[in-house]
Parts: sequence; C-alpha cells; structure tokens
Amino acid sequence: MAEDLFQTAALRRRVLDAWAASPARFREDANAEEDLALGGYRDRLVVELAQNASDAAARAGVPGRLRLTLTEDTLIAANTGARLDAAGVESLSTLRASAKRDDAAREAERDGTGRDAAPAADGPPVGRFGVGFAAVLAVTDEPAVVGRSGGVRWSLAEAREMAAELPSLADELRRREGHVPLLRLPLPAEGSAPDGYDTAVVLPLRDPAARDLTYRLLTAVDDGLLLALPGLAEVTVETADGVRTLARREEGPYTVIGDNRWRTVTHSGVADPALLADRPLEERERPHWTITWAVPVDAAGAPVRPATTPHVHAPTPTDEPLGLPALLIASLPLEPTRRRAAPGPLTDFLLERAADAYTELLREWAPPGPGVVDLVPGPLGAGELDSALRASLLRRLPETPFLPSAARTEDDEPYRLRPREAEIAEGAGAETVAVLADLFPHLLPAGLERRIELRTLDVGRVPLGELIDRLAGVERDPDWWRALYDSLAGVDPDQLTGLPVPLADGRTTIGPRHVLLPLAGEG
Repeated sequence: MAEDLFQTAALRRRVLDAWAASPARFREDANAEEDLALGGYRDRLVVELAQNASDAAARAGVPGRLRLTLTEDTLIAANTGARLDAAGVESLSTLRASAKRDDAAREAERDGTGRDAAPAADGPPVGRFGVGFAAVLAVTDEPAVVGRSGGVRWSLAEAREMAAELPSLADELRRREGHVPLLRLPLPAEGSAPDGYDTAVVLPLRDPAARDLTYRLLTAVDDGLLLALPGLAEVTVETADGVRTLARREEGPYTVIGDNRWRTVTHSGVADPALLADRPLEERERPHWTITWAVPVDAAGAPVRPATTPHVHAPTPTDEPLGLPALLIASLPLEPTRRRAAPGPLTDFLLERAADAYTELLREWAPPGPGVVDLVPGPLGAGELDSALRASLLRRLPETPFLPSAARTEDDEPYRLRPREAEIAEGAGAETVAVLADLFPHLLPAGLERRIELRTLDVGRVPLGELIDRLAGVERDPDWWRALYDSLAGVDPDQLTGLPVPLADGRTTIGPRHVLLPLAGEG
C-alpha cells in the first residue's frame, strides 16, 4: 500500500463525516463536480493540464516543459515545475477552493495543481482557483498525480464504496445511479514522473469515446497554447501518429514557435479595486491584469491570418468570437462556465486596455506596408464583446499613424499616416501614384481602393482628375514630368484636362489636348 504522505485519510474522513451529517452537502458537492465535468470543462482537458503546468513552472522559476503522451488506454501529462505537496492535494480535492494566491509575501504560496509555489517569474498564475483539474473527469474515473515528492489518486469505484457505507446517502446514491464526487476523496498513490520532469498527471481513459476526445484535443494543440501560457517554453505531443514539439523563443520583436513568427505586444497593470467590487473574493485578491495581442507574420514581416481558433483567450480559449485577424489573450473575468466573459466594469476596462494595446501594435508595426490594412476591424462585430472592442478601436485608429504612404523616406520605407489625413487616389495606377507621392505624401499606395476597412476608417478619396488639377503651378524638372506622362498612358483624356504641360519656351499650358509635339529628329 502506498504511504499516505499527504494525509489523504484525514481529508477523506472530514468529507465523509460532513456527508453523513448532511446529505445536502453531498448533493451540493456532486452537483458542483458534475457541472464542471459536463459543463464548462467538458473539452478543456489539454488546456487545463497545460495551464497547470505553466503555473507550476513559473512558480518554480524554471522553463516550463510539458509532454503529453497518449497510449492505447492512458494519457500521461508530465511537466517541470513546483512539486506536489499536502496543501496542493487538499486544493485538488476541494471544489472551487484553490491553494493559489497572488501574494508574494507568503513564502508557502501554493498553486491549484497541488505544487509548491515560488513567486511567479512571468506574472501571476493564470489558473482559476483550483477548479480546472475537474476537466480530467471528462475522460477518466481514476486520475492520479505523481511526482518526486509522492502521489495522490482518485477512484470512482472506491469513492462509491466509501459513500455506500453511509446510510444517510442511500437514497441519493440510488438517484444518481452510484455516481459520487470522486475528487473529494483522495487516496495515496505510488509512482513518479518520467525522467526530466517533476510531476505527472496519469489518466487511464474511461472508454474509446474518451480516447477519441483526448486524441482530438491533442491534435488541436497549436501555437496559441504557448502564446497564451507564458510559463510554458515547450510542449511535446506524442500519439500513434508520431511526436511533435512546439518550442517558443524570442527573436527581437518576434516570438518564434517552430517555423512561425508572431509579432506581439503586451500591456499589464493592477486594476482599481472599484472595478473588482462585483467579482468573487479570490478575484478581488488578484487584481493584476495582462493583455497580449499576437499576429503571425510572413517572411517579409507582413501580417497573415492566424490558424488558431478565432476566439478570445482568457487566457485559454473561450467561446467569445473575435473578428480581428489576431490572437487576443486577456485576463478577462469569466462566467462560471468559463465560456464567456462576465459583463461588468472590469470587462469594460480591460476591453479599453486591449484597444490601447492593439493600437500600439499597429502604430509600431515594422516594416509598415499595405498588409497592415488587414488588421483594421471590419464593418461588423462578430459578437457583443467583439463589437465593443471594435468600437473602441475605431475611436482610436483614425488618429493613429499606421497606414503606409506611397512616398518613401530616405531609408526607402513608407511614412506612417493617420487615416484622417491619408488619401486614396481613385483611378490612378501604381506608377502614377508613385510619381505623385513626391508632391502629395499623404497618398496611400495604389491597389487599396476597394478595401472596405479604409471606408470604415473614413479615409479620404480623391479622383485622379482632382489630383491632376492640384498640379497647377507645380515646378518640376523635365524627367519628373516625363515619368508622370508615361504613367498616364492609356488614361481617359477627359481626366487630364487640368494637366500642366511645360512648353519649349519655358511657359506652361494647362491641358495637353492642343499642344503640338515636334516630329522625331526636329529641334
């Protein structure tokens, strides 16, 4: 029999005594566990395991590594980081009561995975108060956590036997067909983590359906997991299909994961207590907030649409749709299901901060180019939260210099233009715009005329004929005029009636229609 290093017998005794004294307490625990396993956490197994691993690594001050190995009938999640201890075991066995605290003054701080905690190197833990471990119940009836400091396990069959010994629960057990809140009754376990890791979560899979769900969740692991969880530097997924590893590193302004480069921006701070007044106590004790935007880029540094799920991450995926072609990771308060952001002043505040961060991302984008237009919000929001974020952005972006000009700096890069001062030359080709940009530096590059995002920003539009009229009185050398005329070849002459034409005697006439050109070879 495994040694009871974490006093699980005492934990079980307290729970069973409480159930015996009050069957209503048993019913409350059973309902809470069922709500978590079948509701908000029904498909969050991998996310929750990764989130716990991230917290453990950050608290231990070590690089976070997570290895997810799926065999025929078991999932093993091994990670580096703070080890299992008695306070953590109690947290795992107490629904909605975590050992996590964002209190640097407490030397014995614990996280909700049951591991020792040190002050987080990458900010506060991202876990949500010890309830995430319930996600394992979607696939197993016999979870276990083992490590170098000992192990703990849970068993539906053994929990059922213990509950059956309490006569006061007989009716409730029959009504529930023998199901009991197994996570409330921890047992000692033997075993340790694989070499190179500190802790392992071992999940014997319940049935083929559980294995199929686990396989689907593992194949869905992508860059978003590492971007959302700052404590993780590496995730390895091993299935019958093979082994793949996602590793993160920083290269200048980019976060690199595998072959993908992401441009990111992060804002953080501490929320005013008034914003947290309507939030639960444990959230009020953790007022630190973070906002991160991440956009994948191509080899030239232009933005590309992310392959990750187009939903807000808080910090892991929610059901809140996101219409922007970017990944938003925000410490938004969530409803109990963890599927939606909880409405209220804190969410409103964080959406404003998200708009600030996104505005900075566009303003600092380098190199500036036409691709940045892809990052402008579309005309319609994808949901209530996305619509609120879109409205905040559209209040900021018209005054933000981020659109590329057709004119070039001495370093051959575009200037950054504010949408309110930028103009689109309608009916002008790329060569014409390039020539005219020398005079009109607020012109955008050709080819953007049909972009609905620029209409959303109310970018000005100037017909080619009006630009030609603006050339009256302009003095340029003959080569400049020649380049302009060459670029206008094929343009409807009616649009060129105001085109200045320098004459041989030094005068300038308006309109080319009645100008005589010398024959070839004549002076």
